[in-house]
Amino acid sequence: MARFDLSDEEWAIITSLLPEQGRGAKRGDDRKVLNGIFYILRTGAPWRDLPERYGPRTTVYNRYVRWGRKGVWKAVFDALAQEVENSLIFIDSSIVKAHRAAAGSKRGNWQKVLDAHAAVAQVRFTRL
Repeated sequence: MARFDLSDEEWAIITSLLPEQGRGAKRGDDRKVLNGIFYILRTGAPWRDLPERYGPRTTVYNRYVRWGRKGVWKAVFDALAQEVENSLIFIDSSIVKAHRAAAGSKRGNWQKVLDAHAAVAQVRFTRL
């Protein structure tokens, strides 16, 4: 298991939140693709530098974009925030853009972090 991969506990929570398989070709391993998405988000690496162990970068990228449009990420982060104690350590300043005045807060509020991540997730990216 790589450093940024989902734990079995996190995967058990997320599985039920993922969209069902649609018509067409069978979808690849969701857990592997999610681990690839989380690798990119956590490291800040460009999509073209995604390690091969996560599958084709276009598959990982397309799933990230499509599920973002469907609201899957909000449901995943909300569920992890409620169910897994350390899961929100993953959502930090390396992926959440904050205003410079945001550093002055003395109280932590994870809902604000989740809202900020949802806002950043709405950004449109250029296709690979």
